[in-house]
Amino acid sequence: MRAWVDSSAPDQLWAVEHAPVYTQGQAGKPEHLLFAGDIPVVQTDRGGQITYHGPGQLILYPLIDIKAARIGVRDLITALEQSVVDVLAQRGIYASARKRAPGVYVGAAKISSLGLRVRKGRSFHGIALNVDMDLAPFDGINPCGYQSLPMTDARRLGITDLEAFKQAWPRHLMRHLIALGY
Repeated sequence: MRAWVDSSAPDQLWAVEHAPVYTQGQAGKPEHLLFAGDIPVVQTDRGGQITYHGPGQLILYPLIDIKAARIGVRDLITALEQSVVDVLAQRGIYASARKRAPGVYVGAAKISSLGLRVRKGRSFHGIALNVDMDLAPFDGINPCGYQSLPMTDARRLGITDLEAFKQAWPRHLMRHLIALGY
């Protein structure tokens, strides 16, 4: 993603799934990695602590020149979180963001983790939504730096259509970005 920051590349929105990996953000503390097993741990320059990425988890990477678009970092974070809230609500799942704990929650359980980086006015890294995945690797970490934070996914809440999320979620995010004047 370095080329994204150092070039005049057009804005992009990547929607991806990753092979199993723990990512340790800039604020990450080694003690939050409890047991990695055979899952690789990658140091990254995004914000936040440690999290897990794996199959069945969708990740949106908004590669946006937020300076040119006149979108503030907090506005981008809110748009990302609200897009998750909206796509879940469309499927009958009530979720919400929390002011002091980035991401999206269903009750006490976290369903979406967020970690951004803004450099030279451009955003990279992104937000993950647990759709239909193995949650056991979260037991090897203190997710996002929170001890014993329960994690969930849409499947455990009765929704299993990964493809529907892949189609709908980026549209929800774009709607929020357009509302910001993008």
